[in-house]
Amino acid sequence: MAWIILVVSGLLEAVWAAALSASQGLSRLRPALLFAVSLTASMAGLGYALRTIPVGTGYAVWVGIGAVCTAVYGMVVLGEPATAARLVCLALIVGGVVGLKFLP
Repeated sequence: MAWIILVVSGLLEAVWAAALSASQGLSRLRPALLFAVSLTASMAGLGYALRTIPVGTGYAVWVGIGAVCTAVYGMVVLGEPATAARLVCLALIVGGVVGLKFLP
């Protein structure tokens, strides 16, 4: 259960990062509210997951999921460049996250 909550919390990290950008410095109400709610939920989920998952692994997985999802959102929705080098780097992050979950 902790791993599921950790993954959802990582996805929420991407939500709050995108909402923070859309809020234009917290000056737009709806994105600022989405930022606050998703940030709170993401941190609460991370805290819950770290009760049973080692902190180094849990935090790295949480950040990795958030970073990859945020970068993909930027490329797909915001038109940021999706170069081969950037995609390889994202694949390396995913590989690291998977390794942290499945390797001893």
